[in-house]
Amino acid sequence: MDTVTPSPACQDTAVDCAYGRAALYHALALGLRAPSQETVARLLSEEGVAVLASIASALEERGAGELCSRVLRLRAVQERTLSSLMAAYQRLFGHTARGIVSPYETEYGDEALFQQPHEMGDLAGFYRAFGLTLNTAEHERPDHVSCECEFLCFLALKEAYALEQPDPVMVEETRKASRLFLRDHLGRFAPAFSRKLVQEDAGGFYGALGDLCYAFLNWECRRVGVVAGPMELGLRPATDDRVPMACSSGTECAALPGTCGPEVVRVG
Repeated sequence: MDTVTPSPACQDTAVDCAYGRAALYHALALGLRAPSQETVARLLSEEGVAVLASIASALEERGAGELCSRVLRLRAVQERTLSSLMAAYQRLFGHTARGIVSPYETEYGDEALFQQPHEMGDLAGFYRAFGLTLNTAEHERPDHVSCECEFLCFLALKEAYALEQPDPVMVEETRKASRLFLRDHLGRFAPAFSRKLVQEDAGGFYGALGDLCYAFLNWECRRVGVVAGPMELGLRPATDDRVPMACSSGTECAALPGTCGPEVVRVG
């Protein structure tokens, strides 16, 4: 994935705000997929945390709350190596959709028993509308929280590009898509997912990341005028097994090389 590089100061402009949002979405997407050396370098190194904290601090000037302090908590987490991150990841998320903390949107809510196929199709439609398709090397489900964060990162970068052109039509379309996606998908289940992560990994990397995710997404929902999902959201009945643990290679998805999110590139 190309590195998200907003202005270091992230000045109080719509363009810099879009780049800053993209950077935070990218950090969440990176942190919430299976860990790698990139995770350690970008989210646990002194330099990586400092850059992210600077971006979060600039967004706070736009009413984003205490994002910077949440980013800085990454400096004090228990896990500092790839092996320790992997152990924590496997403990929390396991190898199926029903680990201690489920990272899959359509596992949340009692209505998921009936809505799961529809939600999967709606996600695929969002991704396909922006030219994003499955990476055949990966078989992750399109409702994984990392996939959804990558998609909103992509939209934020596309919005920044449209503002720079300027292209008012593209600006409106990307903002509309972001609002609808937050309302119907990530903003609906991620607050409950994040709070569960905080509860299950207090003092750990994923607990700190969950706290950041909760604060950032609640601000994002307020920013675009949608109601964030509840802090408590039950899982669908475990007997409903109509959706497999992973997508087949023919399923539309927002896929990046090495991850489940869309390919984030600078448009143009």
